[in-house]
Amino acid sequence: MMKRHVRPVMWVVGCVAVLACGWAGTTGLRAEDWPEHRGKGDFGVWNETGIVETFPPGGLPARWRVPIKSGDTSPVVANGRVFVADFVYTTRPRGTERAIALDEKTGKTLWIQEWTADYTGIGQTKGPHATPTVDDDRVYFLGAAGDLLCLDSKTGEVLWKTNYLTEYHARTEQWPAWWGFASPPLVDGDRLICSVGGYPDAGVVAFDKRTGKELWRSVSGEFAPGFSPLIIVNAGGTRQLIAWNIKQVSSLEPETGKVYWQIPWSLTQLSNAVTPVQAGSLLFFSSFYNGSLMLELDDKKPGARVFWKSKSDSEVVTDALHNAYATSVVIGDYLYGIDSYGQLRCLKLKTGERVWETMAVVVDRTQFAIAHIVKNGDRVFIQNDRGELIIGKLAPDGYHEISRTPLIRPTVLFGRRLRVTAHPAYANKHVLTRNDEEIISVSLAAHGEAE
Repeated sequence: MMKRHVRPVMWVVGCVAVLACGWAGTTGLRAEDWPEHRGKGDFGVWNETGIVETFPPGGLPARWRVPIKSGDTSPVVANGRVFVADFVYTTRPRGTERAIALDEKTGKTLWIQEWTADYTGIGQTKGPHATPTVDDDRVYFLGAAGDLLCLDSKTGEVLWKTNYLTEYHARTEQWPAWWGFASPPLVDGDRLICSVGGYPDAGVVAFDKRTGKELWRSVSGEFAPGFSPLIIVNAGGTRQLIAWNIKQVSSLEPETGKVYWQIPWSLTQLSNAVTPVQAGSLLFFSSFYNGSLMLELDDKKPGARVFWKSKSDSEVVTDALHNAYATSVVIGDYLYGIDSYGQLRCLKLKTGERVWETMAVVVDRTQFAIAHIVKNGDRVFIQNDRGELIIGKLAPDGYHEISRTPLIRPTVLFGRRLRVTAHPAYANKHVLTRNDEEIISVSLAAHGEAE
């Protein structure tokens, strides 16, 4: 393993403003943590009950807010702690990436672990993108320059570390140079599985999650891994690890890295940033430029075929869904998602045929529009890139907005305007979100529900 400069900084007192918020009352029916990207299993589903039906007229006061630096890693919540990462330049193109742990209830800084990061060759990024992954007493952070760290979640101590570029020779002409590395680490049993892009044969690598020892490597590293999270699906009576790089979709045996099947899908640019979505035997992929790919998984053995796909390779004249950074959701027999310039679209799941579209969620027609959709019962919560939080319902007959409120100020200069880019976390009746200046915790508990 590599020996890079990593120094722990034990910050016990942070610059924290705690604002009173919420409603006292009875114990809620259900509460849960949010330990990885888009919640447990990366499903984008928030199962808690006792949540507000509409937002109060005066908006939502923050339980606490804590200053942070730049980056758009999503926060995660587990075991009473909030984890997030940020970055600050020292002498360009070098700077310091930081892993931060906060107390979930108060926002008090528990620890900060920082390391030197070299952003040479990285284009527009201002910090790490990969969401941290929590697994019991460990938390895994991936920096934009390929630094992978396993930290003790209670103390911030470095348990092991490696780097995708120096240790796995990710090819600099192929690695995601515009944004850096962004695919979050995936815990599966005793394994930590990562989209490394190592050359020549370490496109995907499994490590012992406790020691960092390499367990297996698989898939060619000739092509950039892209940004899409790895997921586990069940199909054909088999658990399958789905990995998606710039040239193909691969299904691997999680225990060994054995390749089950591969479907070619060449992307014109590195634009695979959203999570694949499974709906029974169907598996949906979407990219900004090349649109949609729907696969049908074999129900008797590991296998797949193209079920339908987009015909457009344009970001402007699009068909189906050209997702940029916001993963689509499936509700019943329909697929809902944000197209390249902000159109919320409804498609027929089995054909890709468009049912309707609207600009009501994003409002501004702008390139790389973002609106993160999370299901909660029969409704959805949506954080758009204007920093608004929305409660609504998605149905074949249209988009039905229930309530909308300002949540956090846009600060990230992305394209031609300021935006909020990070996916929020929904945990223990709160929403936690961040921009380039602060991270906040806001109660969403219904009146009479405990926070």
